[in-house]
Amino acid sequence: MLGQRVRSLVGLAVARVAGRFRIAPQRVLLAVLGVGVAVGLMISVTGVSLGLASQSVVQSDGVDYWLVPEQASVESIAISTGGPRLGDVHRTSHQIGTDDRVDYVTPVLLELVPVRDATTGERTYVFAVGVVPEPEQSVLDMPAGRLTPGDPYYQNGSYNGTWTGDAILNTAAGTVTNTSTGSQLTPIGTNRSMTVINVSDGGVGTAGGGVPVMLVHLSELQDLTGSTSGDTADQLLVSTNDPSVKSSLEGRYPETTVVTRSGLSSQRVSASNLPLAVAVAALVSAVVVGVLFVTTLMGLEVSADRQQLGALAGIGFSQRSRSLLVAAETLIISILGGIVGVGIGILGIIGVNRLGERYFSVDAVAVFEPQLAGYALLVAVGIGLVGALYPVWLSRRGDVLEVLA
Repeated sequence: MLGQRVRSLVGLAVARVAGRFRIAPQRVLLAVLGVGVAVGLMISVTGVSLGLASQSVVQSDGVDYWLVPEQASVESIAISTGGPRLGDVHRTSHQIGTDDRVDYVTPVLLELVPVRDATTGERTYVFAVGVVPEPEQSVLDMPAGRLTPGDPYYQNGSYNGTWTGDAILNTAAGTVTNTSTGSQLTPIGTNRSMTVINVSDGGVGTAGGGVPVMLVHLSELQDLTGSTSGDTADQLLVSTNDPSVKSSLEGRYPETTVVTRSGLSSQRVSASNLPLAVAVAALVSAVVVGVLFVTTLMGLEVSADRQQLGALAGIGFSQRSRSLLVAAETLIISILGGIVGVGIGILGIIGVNRLGERYFSVDAVAVFEPQLAGYALLVAVGIGLVGALYPVWLSRRGDVLEVLA
C-alpha cells in the first residue's frame, strides 16, 4: 500500500513537472541547466584528472602488470625521472621471465638526456626511455620492436657487449634535434653516438606540447647516464595471461606497487594526489553549484505554487504526502539536469582535447570513461536530495486555510 502511494506521488510529480515545462518553463529550465552545467563541468574536469593520472606509468602494448616504486605512482611520468628506482633489474627480470606463466619482461629506465642539435650543435634535451625490446613490442605507442632484439651491450652481469647505438625518436624529438631516420645523435658528456633508426608518432604529451622521446636499449641508456652501478630502472613491465603472477611480483621489491592493466585507471585516480585533488574539487563545486540552483529555483516554484499545494491539502493530501511530492519534483529536475550534464561533459571533454591538440600538440588532455555517466547521475541524485530540503521546509510553512482563503 505504501509503495503504491509513493509510486502515485512520483507519477503526480512527473505530471506536475511536465505541466510546468508546457505552461511556464523558465524556472524549471534554469534549474535543469544549472544542474546540467555543474555536472557537465564536473565530468570535464574529472576527465582531465583521468588524463593526468594516465601518465603515471609507462604504457606498453601486451603488458599486463607494471611493477613500480610506491612513490612513482603519485607522480607524472616526467617528474618520476630521478625518483625511487628498482635495482638489479636485468637479473630480476630474467628470473621473472623464467616463469612459464610470463610471456616477457622488460625493465624501463627514464632519464632526461642532453643531446646536440644535429644542425646547430646546440644543447637540447630528450626524454630517454630505456627498454629490453621484444619483437612487435610497442612502448609509449612507439615501435620498440624495431630495436635490435635483447640488450646486446649487457653481457653476463657486465657492460662490455656490443654497442648498437639504436635510437627510435618520436616526431617531437626529431624536430627539436633536427634529425631524421639515419641521422647521428650525440649525447652530451659522453663519447658515444646514437643512430636514429626510426622516427614515429607516439610518446607522451603535456599541456605545453608533445614531449621529445627517445627509445633506446636499457643498458645503453644506463651507460649514458651513469646508472650501470646497481643496474637500476624505474619500473618493470610484465606480460602474462595468468593473474596468479601478480602475487609473485608483489614480493620482488619492498615498497613497490603492482599495477594491473584492468585496474589501472582506478588505481591511478586513487593513488595520484594531483588528479584526485582535481576530481574532488570538481565534485564539491558541482554539488555546491547544483544545490544552490535547485534550492533557489524550486523554492521560488513552491512559493508560486502555494494555492495548488493548499488545494491538495484540501482534498486530503497529508503534509507528509505534500512533502514527498515536492521532494520528488526536485529530484526529477536534478536527474534531468544530470542527463543534460552528461552531454555537456562529453562535449567539454571533446572541446578540451581539440584545444589541446590544436594549440599544444597534445593528443588526449581529458579522458571519458563510461563510468563517468553513472557517476554524474549519482551526483545529480545527491544534488536533488540535498536541494530538496529547503523547498520541502518551505512547503510545510503556512496555514492551509490561509492559503485557500
